[in-house]
Amino acid sequence: MAGARATPTPPSPAPRAEVVVPTDWASAISLASSHPTPPVVVVCGPKNSGKSTFSRLLLNALLPRYGRVGYLDTDVGQPEFAPPGCLAFHVVDEAIADLLNPTLREAERCCFFGDISSKRDPEAYLNCLFHLYNYFVEKYRRDVNEMLLPLIVNTPGWVKGAGFDMLVEMLRCICPTIVVQIRITTQSKNLPDGMFWLDGGQTGPKMINVNAAFRDASNRSLLIQKDSCGMRERRLVEYLKQCFPTNISLTTNKELAYALASLPPYQVPFSDVTVMHLHCEVPAGEIWHSLNATIVGLAVSNASEATGSIPCCVGLGIVRGVDVQKGLLYVITPVPLQRLQSVDLLLQGLIEIPTSLLQVRGCVSPYMSTNVLHKISERDLYAE
Repeated sequence: MAGARATPTPPSPAPRAEVVVPTDWASAISLASSHPTPPVVVVCGPKNSGKSTFSRLLLNALLPRYGRVGYLDTDVGQPEFAPPGCLAFHVVDEAIADLLNPTLREAERCCFFGDISSKRDPEAYLNCLFHLYNYFVEKYRRDVNEMLLPLIVNTPGWVKGAGFDMLVEMLRCICPTIVVQIRITTQSKNLPDGMFWLDGGQTGPKMINVNAAFRDASNRSLLIQKDSCGMRERRLVEYLKQCFPTNISLTTNKELAYALASLPPYQVPFSDVTVMHLHCEVPAGEIWHSLNATIVGLAVSNASEATGSIPCCVGLGIVRGVDVQKGLLYVITPVPLQRLQSVDLLLQGLIEIPTSLLQVRGCVSPYMSTNVLHKISERDLYAE
């Protein structure tokens, strides 16, 4: 494939940082994983307190007993297994090997929120979250013939103001078995003590408080300070690399940028899709132009009756070019062709193409319509 260079000997992976588990974390994980019934565990606390690391450790502890664990990704800025801008429900059946750098996983159900924070539209955010939780309940908690699935819900670190209000709504909807609250040394940034989301007199879940653990007595790091913007860019780069076979080495962003520019896009007629702008209004005459050089959510508007008004997102794509005269979009995506047959909705949010992929000279113009793969129909796909 043009633009991609094969490397005979791939570089050795960097050594993984050792995770040291504090005593109170180990006790909390043991308590949750030994619960008599499959638990629904909500992990909450301020940003950079270790919620994601704790959730990964808990997931690994639950797997030996249950074989599969549900994981609800609710942090649109720093998703655990999904690209930025998404809320996603995953069913995980293998342990996380690298606790500090989990890899992308395909979601069983995904909603494209289209922003890195819920601040812009709390109502839409909660609607996506409730949709995913209801999907989990209907499929994995109500079938008496199947083993009930435990669930881990990792929450965002925005816990003040409107963020606190959304967390309250989340907890009231989910009704967890166990709530793990991680607390940091700056008390003013912590959540209130106790079951703060319940009215007086109500019976609540098991509450477990643990302290954030940045370093142990040997000064070994448990957590790493997050470079949020850098992490989002790296996650998008990792996602876009899935456009290429695994045997093609793309070790630098420059190589990936050239490869993406050379990759034949899908040709999508305007008539095949509807465009939904999630966080802004666009004049009718500028709808198609507004998509050029943007990341969009590829969604299905009528996946099933159970999805209601929340479209199911099957992945992300880059609109590489727009030809208004011909009524065509040129889209690059790692989503398999078979799944693309059902896509009839493009969701445009505010997730941007990584700047590292835009600042490379000499790439093929994104407006060129050469080397195009036509979007074929399902009938053509199975014609042979």
